[in-house]
Amino acid sequence: MGNIRVALVGLGFGKEFIPIYKALNDTQCVAVCCRNEETVNKIADFHNIEKRYTDYQKLLADPDIDAVHINTPVPDHASMSIAALKAGKHVACTVPMALTLEECDEIIKLEQETGKVYMMMETAIYTREFLYFKALYDSGEMGRIQFMRASHQQNMGLPGWPEYWYGFPPMFYSTHVTGPLATFLGKKITSVRCYGSGEIAGEYSKKYNSPFSVETAHLTFEGSDVVAEITRSLFDIIRQYRESIDVYGSKLSFEWEQTAEENPVLFSGFEDAKRIEVPDTDNLLPKEIAKFTRRDYKRQMLDAEHVTFVQGAGHGGSHPHMVNEFIDAIKENRKSQICAQTAANWTKAGILAHRSALNGGEKINL
Repeated sequence: MGNIRVALVGLGFGKEFIPIYKALNDTQCVAVCCRNEETVNKIADFHNIEKRYTDYQKLLADPDIDAVHINTPVPDHASMSIAALKAGKHVACTVPMALTLEECDEIIKLEQETGKVYMMMETAIYTREFLYFKALYDSGEMGRIQFMRASHQQNMGLPGWPEYWYGFPPMFYSTHVTGPLATFLGKKITSVRCYGSGEIAGEYSKKYNSPFSVETAHLTFEGSDVVAEITRSLFDIIRQYRESIDVYGSKLSFEWEQTAEENPVLFSGFEDAKRIEVPDTDNLLPKEIAKFTRRDYKRQMLDAEHVTFVQGAGHGGSHPHMVNEFIDAIKENRKSQICAQTAANWTKAGILAHRSALNGGEKINL
């Protein structure tokens, strides 16, 4: 295709991807977009990007843009993805895909009709830890998988988050747990049964009619006898932030680190256990973007006054892997690893899990 011309939409978390697109061969970051004109100009000036937009529809009308990478607030993901596909753009979108089953189905339909690439940019399946343990399983070293568990726990009760987050149903933002489990097995999720636990503050629970502090569910998978457990929490529970996956096999098992910087545990033999430092994954990437996955990579953080540098690649080194897969899918004229159908499976599992919790643990088939 020659150079693939990408626009970054949403410049909070989204601005971290600009250096990766600029460094990757056959790819250009040609435009940035956000609602705040001062912000968009500051970031565009810093990265020497000519095209700047505060109006998303005007960006979509630009024939010099091939693809958009959306990093906007959760309620906007589906509508912006749908609009971009209708405008003939390839779409990468941060998680979750959508907030309703109907929106998921519309994106699937448009991906099929337009022939454009859609990719949900789920970080959890591209972290160095996930890729390391998935390779162990694929090599046969773990043996038969018997059980899996994943959790995404976060306390968002402090002020400062966008208003829509307060009271948000935990399972509506579940792809950090559904995605890794489905990817590890290589199977679609087929059913969910979920229970709510505890109660959040009244002013939060009223917004979405979602009373639970924690939602925990069991998942089944197509063509598999493995059952997996997922746990999500957002409010009124004290715990350090954690995204984790534990997998128990007949030969080897592993558990994610319990607290930050603790390192995961690999179990072997009968009761042998050791903490391991998982290696970086730069060897899996094109050399021009390999540095962006390393622990020693210094990320530029641009704030209102100056540039600072933060040690370590974001989200377990996953960012360049996602970009590389998105661009490769476009160049190779194929579906991405997390295409619309796959993204919908992971997203719908969470939407239906919340519905199950509201109905006392009803089993719901996907």
